[in-house]
Amino acid sequence: MGRTGRGAALTRRRQYDEDDVRVRPGRGTRPRTRIRPKHADAVDGFVVTVDRGRYTCRVADGRDVTAMRARELGRKGVVVGDKVSLVGDTSGSAGSLARIVRIAERYGQLRRTADDDDTTERIIVANVDQLVVVASLADPPPRTGFIDRCLVAAFDADIPVLLCLTKEDLEDGSLAEVHHYYGDLEVDSVTCRPDGPLGELRDKLRGRLSVLIGHSGVGKSTLVNRLVPAADRDVGVVSAIGKGRHTSTSAIAVELPSGGWIVDTPGVRSFGLAHVSADSLLHAFGDLAEVATGCPRGCDHTGATGDCALDGLRDADGNLPQRVVSYRRLLDSLTGQ
Repeated sequence: MGRTGRGAALTRRRQYDEDDVRVRPGRGTRPRTRIRPKHADAVDGFVVTVDRGRYTCRVADGRDVTAMRARELGRKGVVVGDKVSLVGDTSGSAGSLARIVRIAERYGQLRRTADDDDTTERIIVANVDQLVVVASLADPPPRTGFIDRCLVAAFDADIPVLLCLTKEDLEDGSLAEVHHYYGDLEVDSVTCRPDGPLGELRDKLRGRLSVLIGHSGVGKSTLVNRLVPAADRDVGVVSAIGKGRHTSTSAIAVELPSGGWIVDTPGVRSFGLAHVSADSLLHAFGDLAEVATGCPRGCDHTGATGDCALDGLRDADGNLPQRVVSYRRLLDSLTGQ
């Protein structure tokens, strides 16, 4: 006798449907949206240091907040001098970490490349009001080639330049030479000695974001410590061959007691200018740029071809104005000659 009732039902094969299938959700199945949070409650900050993916930001009430970049910034980097918006834990307490969600539009970006043939440019500091090129008058002696390159970078970024000449007590005629060398470029300058007053320099720094740049050993960190004793920047010595040792290892913005900020940068031995073109340098010389409109197309303004309109400025004795000489000297620095 065949099986009937419950036994027969158990022997029947079960029919499966889609409700019996379990599918593990894959990664990235969350619906994407282009709508980004507005972060209306974000706190404004100013980046004073950058250290291995962590950014110290000064907020309005004087607190220093440690932050990281938010993913929504993409690949956009954050540099000293950036004005940013912060969310998350902005208490500034030990162990707290905020997020940088916005970077304000920049101006006065001081940039350089590692070498003249390196196409990767690096922003050293953003929102610069003044570039202070620090050069010693002795031990080590002033290196005009490096100063020229700093001027090119500043002119290209439309940043005013202040030439700060240190170790005035050791100079032996070099001060007059430097003033003659750069006098026609209308570059402002100030001299300092180790034990002398810094009132003139303080006046030129007040209320601005100024970036100090120069070779190692010229006295940048010494100046910072004198201007802001609490900064306690490391100070090195100059070797017997006239080269300074690197004492600053990272850029840092320090607030001045009299108002304004100074940024101490690591000592550099090269200042690449691959990001600067000859035409952008010429725009820094407004009077010469107007004359150069008479140059043939493709003129490199070096005078090598003999048909540059700038050569028409020669005097009766065949001498070029010092402005043209200085421009072409900077142009030589730009092209690595």
